[in-house]
Amino acid sequence: MSAFSDLKIVGTASQQDRVTSAIAMASRRTGVDFGYLLGQAKIESSLNPTAKASTSSATGLYQFIDQSWLAVVNEHGSEYGLGWAADAISQGSNGRYYVSDPNLRQQIMDLRKHPETASVMAAEHAADNKAYLEQRLGREAQPADLYLAHFLGVGGASKFLKAHDSAPGAAAASMFPAAARANRSIFYDRQGEARSFAEIRQSFADKLNNGASSTLNGGTVPMPANWSLPEGAKTVQPADYVRVETQRLAAQSDIEAYKPQPETARLAYLMLATFGR
Repeated sequence: MSAFSDLKIVGTASQQDRVTSAIAMASRRTGVDFGYLLGQAKIESSLNPTAKASTSSATGLYQFIDQSWLAVVNEHGSEYGLGWAADAISQGSNGRYYVSDPNLRQQIMDLRKHPETASVMAAEHAADNKAYLEQRLGREAQPADLYLAHFLGVGGASKFLKAHDSAPGAAAASMFPAAARANRSIFYDRQGEARSFAEIRQSFADKLNNGASSTLNGGTVPMPANWSLPEGAKTVQPADYVRVETQRLAAQSDIEAYKPQPETARLAYLMLATFGR
């Protein structure tokens, strides 16, 4: 059972609209398929921007774990007005990313709950995976291929898809025994028969399509009438970061949450400084 099977989006229609608009803007900025990004968010978090996994650090629309989030912000944050965050991220000799200042680290991690930032970082991550797969496969990577990269890692997806393209009817479990043990329902049918590469890839495609179509056709979040982004710099507005922090504080039941908080002021300062205001 999904860790988010009991999660539902709450809030006003405008808040729900914001999620879809954020995903649509990320698609336009990066060229990554909108249906893929929407379907992935639906699968990962039921389109809940503040979703939190109970078994890992995975958080937000796209369920980035801590290390994956720091890696993508380090790589792409400066392109979206997040140079202050990218500059704070370092990589140790063991390959792990870290932020020395614990308060600043928390602010960077909290951006996973911000729909605009989470969506564009997920799109950039998907674009990186797409380029990697296409270079190794010699063909265009489809949305299902990108979700395989999310599921198996881009290296595992490359291995899977090469096998798929050469022998789609072959059983996949023998090539991915660890993944098959951890995800038996994906690699085996109800009778215990191993699914083929083609069957698994098709199941991922169906899941993405169902997630996107159910959302846009009377599902959780309606498609906004106009989601296009005006031409210009790829930036996220600083007011968005202040608003999401204010909403988080207002959602707390303790009356102290309504008083000005130092972390909110610092976040506003960092974002305004980034934009030279």
